[in-house]
Amino acid sequence: MFEWEKQIQFIVDEIDRCIQNHHDDTLTLRVLSGKLGYSEYYTTRKFREISGMSFREYLRSRKLAFALKEVRDTQKNILDIALDYGFSSHEAFTHALKAVYGVTPSAYRRNPKPVVLRTKLHPFDRYLLGWEEIGMIQSTSDIKIYFITIPAHKFLHIRNYESNGYWDFWQRQNQIPGQDYETVCGLLDSIKGKLDDTGGSEANCGSGQIMAYINDPNGRLCDWGIPRIECYGVRLPADYQGEIPEQMCLTDIPEAEYIVFEHGPFDYEQENRTVEERIEQAMASFDYEQTEYRLDKTSGRIMYFHYNPAQYFKYIRPVRRISQPTAQDN
Repeated sequence: MFEWEKQIQFIVDEIDRCIQNHHDDTLTLRVLSGKLGYSEYYTTRKFREISGMSFREYLRSRKLAFALKEVRDTQKNILDIALDYGFSSHEAFTHALKAVYGVTPSAYRRNPKPVVLRTKLHPFDRYLLGWEEIGMIQSTSDIKIYFITIPAHKFLHIRNYESNGYWDFWQRQNQIPGQDYETVCGLLDSIKGKLDDTGGSEANCGSGQIMAYINDPNGRLCDWGIPRIECYGVRLPADYQGEIPEQMCLTDIPEAEYIVFEHGPFDYEQENRTVEERIEQAMASFDYEQTEYRLDKTSGRIMYFHYNPAQYFKYIRPVRRISQPTAQDN
């Protein structure tokens, strides 16, 4: 099964790459199974076994997700979008969207309400599955440490008071109806105007979705001795006025100062745990006495966790200047 999870991940990656580049000629089961050296029948069976859906169903749902985001984010002619993503006509595209998302393209462009888009499958994501790294290589990238001021914004998210870490967070969330990984990530992917969205198609990897930790006296005690709750969501402009999914919270985050611990690109399959440990060690050993800042443990302050192996792995932790005392000073 391990080997086939890796093979299906290859197909999933190819599907997204081909959709983005509009290479429909290579988006056939015959071509993709041929690259793996297996028959179409055997590949189809394994794809359904691992993903829970047929190849055709997954391909169609991903095309619809890409197309709907283009309807949302551009003023491109809807017929052109339909043809770009393999639909034969405006009517066929409209019928497909209405059947899956309950909305027509023109209505969605006028009012892009949250819908559960089909996010990319991750059958071989070691991080999401809680697997250890292979450990064959080690990045030589240093940890960059710097202070920044982040402007006021909003944070749209779900939260869990009991979880401990990304993998545990989703294990718990997947037990809550309407707050599972696919539903939450699909809804967040459909939100327009995300501040961290770089156009990527994967959750927590370019699509603007990030993990966060909010200082909260009702939260569990973290490794740094701060009560916190774990959250997952997207940062939005301070003036965001869009619809809020019923299972999510929208919090105003005021302008504030932060310290960033950042590692550059790395191979997540082979060195994810090593990079994470290096950042944690850097955070634990950082000497705030040599700066004019202190870690801010004030209730309500937020810490962001950005994870995108192709670009960076970084924690953004709240700080305050020494001249700004709080009731929770060290």
